[in-house]
Amino acid sequence: MADPKGFLTTGREVAETRPVAERVRDWNEVYVPGSLLPIIGKQAGRCMDCGIPFCHNGCPLGNLIPEWNDYAYRDDWRAASERLHATNNFPEFTGRLCPAPCEAACVLGINQQPVTIKNVEVTIVDKAWAAGDVTPQPPERLSGKTVAVIGSGPAGLAAAQQLTRAGHTVAVYERADRVGGLLRYGIPEFKMEKRHINRRIEQMRAEGTKFRTEVEIGRDIDAAKLRGRYDAVVIAAGATTSRDLPVPGRDLKGIHFAMEYLPMANKVQEGDLTVSPISAEGKHVVVIGGGDTGADCVGTAHRQGAASVTQLEIMPRPGEERGANQPWPTFPMLYKVTSAHEEGGERVYSVSTTHFEGDEDGNVQWLHLVEVEFTDGKLVQKPGTERRIPAQLVTLAMGFTGTDRQNGLVEQFGLELDARGNIARDADYATNVPGVFVAGDAGRGQSLIVWAIAEGRSAARGVDRYLTGTSTLPAPVRPTDRALAV
Repeated sequence: MADPKGFLTTGREVAETRPVAERVRDWNEVYVPGSLLPIIGKQAGRCMDCGIPFCHNGCPLGNLIPEWNDYAYRDDWRAASERLHATNNFPEFTGRLCPAPCEAACVLGINQQPVTIKNVEVTIVDKAWAAGDVTPQPPERLSGKTVAVIGSGPAGLAAAQQLTRAGHTVAVYERADRVGGLLRYGIPEFKMEKRHINRRIEQMRAEGTKFRTEVEIGRDIDAAKLRGRYDAVVIAAGATTSRDLPVPGRDLKGIHFAMEYLPMANKVQEGDLTVSPISAEGKHVVVIGGGDTGADCVGTAHRQGAASVTQLEIMPRPGEERGANQPWPTFPMLYKVTSAHEEGGERVYSVSTTHFEGDEDGNVQWLHLVEVEFTDGKLVQKPGTERRIPAQLVTLAMGFTGTDRQNGLVEQFGLELDARGNIARDADYATNVPGVFVAGDAGRGQSLIVWAIAEGRSAARGVDRYLTGTSTLPAPVRPTDRALAV
């Protein structure tokens, strides 16, 4: 145990953010560089090394959290990094982007603020990179087997790295011009600078993984032909079909899916564009959807100089404390104030969009909404609450409905879908097509980055066993596992 009295003597402290007025003028990460180092040892010492560490259950990767907390407390950063990487291929991604279900399941959280697990995690991996402790791990020998991975998001990258290290020759196909999937173009720079992706890709290249960008399976290469080229295929194409809002005025100019809006802002940061073709500058912006993607749109609009930003959510505002109907150690639905919300804007709950109104040139100008409430388990409109708000740019951030069906990948492979429209798979992540496996959101549906990495690792075991008859690779989750929730 790190500090036997740490949880009694030390309060919770989290990473310090830069002043709002400063950070909205740039696209760098919002946290003060190095602010965690003076406090993180004591924060790690708050871990109680529980007899049954429920944080393991909250985290689908099964991260060895009490162990690396102990090493961090004792300043043994190399050992902490080894324990961290034992279960997580990319802790610098999860340490920045994961909503930390491990913290919701922390035993200390029963009656105190939980351990800052996420902050400890990102400190360990950042120090490991700075010290040169993160190095390529090429296989000792090759198996002679080849694997194609479709998609370079967290699931595809995790599966590719595991299979490469197992000795297989792996090629990752990505339809965008750069590797990273939604990590690259769906996550704004202020949440995670893309240098973190770049150095992982270089590590993977040094291990032997090959990358093929600007190649879309189903359009550029027939899926059936790809299957003929490789001994196995892993589909990690994500659930990229955005949920639409079919109301009058939807076809007006200035209404975009979040995944049309956010990538353009990221391309500016990559140097591909001088300005985004979809910019919030000087406009009244409305973001429909109250989740993390919606918050990303809010923060992006602030940095582009929006005149105003309003975020709409159809559900009621959550409480600020865990309710009795969401007991520990489940992941509670709480009122969440992200760094983007700290920067300004208005959040409106329990409203539904009825229609859009435009000008004579077909540009959206107004959004009409109405208040809603749950009655007998149904969402109904409240009469007399209709109103309109200015909206010159609208982003739809209402989640995703499944993997892309337009590019032909599903049909060309002949894949079966489950009742939710995801690609069906068995206990080994294998589809109905021999040698074709599926990992991440394409099989699970829209989920978290930590689940994507866990599925990529687990699918790699299924592929390895298919190719060799046995496998020593870990499989932290089953396809049927779900988050610890009510």
